[in-house]
Parts: sequence; C-alpha cells; structure tokens
Amino acid sequence: MITALRSLFPSLQPPGRHYLDSAAMAQSPALVMEAVARHERDARANVHRGMHEMAQRADAAYDGARDSVAAFLSAPAEEVIFTGGCTAALNLAARALAEALGPGDVVVTTEAEHHSSLLPWIMLAQAKGFALRRLPVGGDGRLDLGDLSLIDARCRVVAATHASNVTGAVSDIPLLAEAAHRVGAVVVVDGAQMAPHGPLDPRALGADLYAVSGHKVFGPTGIGVLWGRRELLARLPPVVWGGGMVGEVDDGEIGFLDPPQRFEAGTPPVAPAVGLGAALDWLRGLDWSAIREHEAMLTGRLLDGLAVLPGVRVIGPTYLADRLPVVSFTVAGCHPHDLSHLLAERGVAVRGGAHCARPLMRAMGVEEGTLRASLALYSNAADVEALLSALAEAIKVLR
Repeated sequence: MITALRSLFPSLQPPGRHYLDSAAMAQSPALVMEAVARHERDARANVHRGMHEMAQRADAAYDGARDSVAAFLSAPAEEVIFTGGCTAALNLAARALAEALGPGDVVVTTEAEHHSSLLPWIMLAQAKGFALRRLPVGGDGRLDLGDLSLIDARCRVVAATHASNVTGAVSDIPLLAEAAHRVGAVVVVDGAQMAPHGPLDPRALGADLYAVSGHKVFGPTGIGVLWGRRELLARLPPVVWGGGMVGEVDDGEIGFLDPPQRFEAGTPPVAPAVGLGAALDWLRGLDWSAIREHEAMLTGRLLDGLAVLPGVRVIGPTYLADRLPVVSFTVAGCHPHDLSHLLAERGVAVRGGAHCARPLMRAMGVEEGTLRASLALYSNAADVEALLSALAEAIKVLR
C-alpha cells in the first residue's frame, strides 16, 4: 500500500531522494496540484460576490472545500474558518480571546509550544496586562501534567500543542480540557503536527478552538484552518476588518456577519482552500490503521538505529506509545546544521535547528538545536536506512 501511496507524489520519484522533513512541509500528491490547477483554469473568480458563471463555480468550489475540512474534523461547516495558515489561525484565536482579557486574568500555555502558538500570547500579555503561565515538560519531552494547579480560578485560556513538532510527543488534550473547563477556561489547540496523521474530532478531544496547517496535511501553502465551537465563535469579535464579513455599515454602525464569514475579511485564499479540500478528502479515504502501523514500524527502526550510533541523544520519547513519527536528536561534538548539510549531500532531507521551539530546547537542555527526521505516510524503509547510513558517515567526518 505504501508503494502505491508514494507513487502519487511526483516530488518523491527522483531516484536517491529521501525526504524526511515532512513536519516542516509535507509533499503534495498530484491530485492536489491538479485540483488547484483545474480551479485556476475554470473557476478563478472572487467568492460570494458575483453572479457570472465563473463566480458561481468559485462559490461552489470554496464552499465545497469548507465541507471537506468539516468532514475531516467531524464538525459542521459553519465551525470552519479559513485562514492564511496555522500561524494565522493561532493568532486569530489569541487576538479574539484576548479582547476580553486584562489584569488579574491568566493564560496557561506550555514549554512544548511552537513559536506560532506561544508568541501571540507573550505579545498580548504584554499589551493587555494578563499573566502568562507555562506547564513544564518532563525529561522525556512530554508535558508534565501531574500537577495542574496552574489552571486555577483566574485561568481564562489554556493553549497547548496536540503533538510536539520537536519530540513527536502527543499531549493528553482531554485531561487538559477537563481541568480547563472545570474553571471555565477556553482550550486552544495547535493541531499542525497531529492533523497529517489522520482525521480528527476536536470537539471530542475537549478543544474549543483547533488550528490546522494546510501544507502539513499534504495541501498547498498559504492556507490554514481554525475550527471553533459554534457557541464560542458566535460571541468572539472579529480581529481583521474588510470586505465580505459585514452586512450593514452606516455611520460607524457595523453589522458583522455570522461565523465563519465574520472572521474571513477580504478575498480568501480560494485556490489553496480548494487544494486543501482535495487533500483532506483523499486522506479521509485512506486506511489509517495500516498507515499508523507502518509509521510506527519505521519510527521504531529509526529509534533502534539511532540508539547504536555514537554520541546520539534522542530528544523526546524513545518508545512508540503516544508519539508521532517525528524524531529529534543531538550528536555529541556535531552541530546539527553541519549534520544536515552532510546528509543533504547524500540525498537525505532532514532539518537542523531549534524548530521554532526555543523554550522547549532550553527545557530539554539543548543549546544548538537538534537534527529532526520527520516521516509521513509516504515514507519507506529505504528512507530510514539511507538516513542511518548517511548519519553514520557524517559522524565519522565531523569527528
């Protein structure tokens, strides 16, 4: 099955190309590229504003893409907001919620957050005067949820990653949500890394707002999603203003449209949304039990292979339970950028650096960043073996 899946990705066909950087940018299958090209050829028009034939096609394509995202998230379409990416979605969530926050309020986030999830809250806390607290990570890179006393009666928002882009560790969102909802706090989840590994149900997890990145779920760049509970979206204010999100404007009196339109000011990313819809429709039709088994097998082989290489330290869980196929590691005496350069020369694409997660790096005692190998449904055993072989050679060179 994996061979058949891999054949759908034009960028993975060149011999000797081993792409292990999917946590940063997943590759797209041809069907997604074709969906975008077809839309641009046959229905390139602004949406919800025209009566001509191409405008009607654009409306149908854009609304259909929202339906596709909704099905992937087990949600009604009116709970799906299109954004320019996951970063934009997380900023939208933070800015809308922060409108009601001020001195005396608390937002709880975690040491495991990507900067896209963390920085909006840091900046808004400085501007609005509310307090920011962080749940710690343990020695294995997982969130330490043994003591949730930080989520107290002053807490208004809990913002957490569903899965770390560094360690691959999957967070216990239901446990966090239970603690947050007990004190009336809203739960915002960064789902950028989790969404590429199968359909989701944010409401069942206990999330109130959930962000997804298009280019990480095999879709185009420049598109993301913020899902929100209908009852929460109905009371949140828009934070970007422009065309397409108002009904009436008269002498300063503005009548905002209902969600999701009130949060989609201006011309939306129509073609990327169409591509995202095509990607998620395709993902929903796959055998996720078999894919997850395959990803776990490859992750286990990678972890076993790293364990016997000199000076290697895995940053995150060294076992398969509750983790994604995202493996970060350091090599004593070797800078991750030097390693990634040498691996690239051998056709192995990985990423070296802090992965936009500086607080997590500090918490794990990592100064120069890590080397990260991130697998996806199209990865195969040859990719993992190529990485391990190239890494062994690179270590010899650098040492």
